[in-house]
Amino acid sequence: MTEVPMAFTPEMFEELNILCLYNLDTTQEGIKVHSTADAQHVAAAQRLFERGLVTHPDGGYLTGLGRDAAEQAQRLLTILATPAVTTG
Repeated sequence: MTEVPMAFTPEMFEELNILCLYNLDTTQEGIKVHSTADAQHVAAAQRLFERGLVTHPDGGYLTGLGRDAAEQAQRLLTILATPAVTTG
């Protein structure tokens, strides 16, 4: 059984960044991570493909699982980008 990490790894951050690039308003729009892109982006897209979240090693379209993951990633980004509420 694989041990779940207690913090995001740099590789996970790259994968989350790729998932946040997808337009969730349509299923007809994918992305392409060109082979000339930053090596971390290329590797992140490949890992997402290997996990069954995207349809091609260079991005493509989200699978059902990928859409779920992208929705969660984008929600998390929205939450973390929201200014903190302070109580006084």
